[in-house]
Amino acid sequence: MHVAVLGAGTMGQGIAQVAAQAGHDVVVRDIESEYVDDGIDEIESTLAAGVEREKVTPDAKSATLDRLSGTTDLEMAVEDADIVVEAVPEDVELKQETFASVEDVAGSETLIASNTSALSLTEIASVLERPERAIGLHFFNPVHLMALVEIVVPEQATDETVGTAREFVEGIEKTPITVRDSPGFASSRLGVALGVEAIRMLETGVASPRDVDQAMTLGYNHPMGPIELTDVVGLDVRLDILEHLREELGERFKPPQLLKQKVRAGKLGRKTGEGFYVWEDGEVVGVSGDTTSSVGAGQ
Repeated sequence: MHVAVLGAGTMGQGIAQVAAQAGHDVVVRDIESEYVDDGIDEIESTLAAGVEREKVTPDAKSATLDRLSGTTDLEMAVEDADIVVEAVPEDVELKQETFASVEDVAGSETLIASNTSALSLTEIASVLERPERAIGLHFFNPVHLMALVEIVVPEQATDETVGTAREFVEGIEKTPITVRDSPGFASSRLGVALGVEAIRMLETGVASPRDVDQAMTLGYNHPMGPIELTDVVGLDVRLDILEHLREELGERFKPPQLLKQKVRAGKLGRKTGEGFYVWEDGEVVGVSGDTTSSVGAGQ
């Protein structure tokens, strides 16, 4: 199968990697050659780390990289693709423009998928002449480690489209769940509900970030606490999702002021080196000094 991934950022890198590891020929496309090169370099680094941990064999690393290529040419990326997965920023108009551009040059049977984590697939797909071939494939970060892919079914999708999407997800050794297109789907809606309450607890001094996170990792066996996860996902991404859900579902998703302040300050989490925690080389090394908590945010 030929797979085109549009967007060489964190999610695009992960999707491209797992598709290539599963044996598919993958083209990564972005608007600047620098972005493409950086994305493929990051995939190589992730695979190298897997080799060091003995999770990936050297032969598997080489074979995966051999199946990967990059381009800035949209037509070259998608003209022979069986499936196109866009992983561009979370903006409805941008995703619609991307879908429309793909349809102009892709084959008539190409599956067109979006990796959106919360936006309406029905609205995104509405710009297509054949919206029945659109689907949502919501991957989770880090893609190469997370088992889940949420298949989001827009109003226009056919059973054949859903079946093809499920076959693809299972073929890259991920576990699919299928949800109807609705605000926040299942995963984002549940995830941000927990995350927003955790941030409110910081605002009101209920507990420190580490203690809030340990309440969930040790008490509920979550692999990562909601504050750390917010840093990993990106505070700006969480804020965008909350604002979208507030508009669609009401005030229970109102973003906390603390979250807004950090985004305004450019403290977006792991990707900027500071969010609710301080990060170095992808690891937590401390707690941000301006994280509100009367019980010792710096513990």
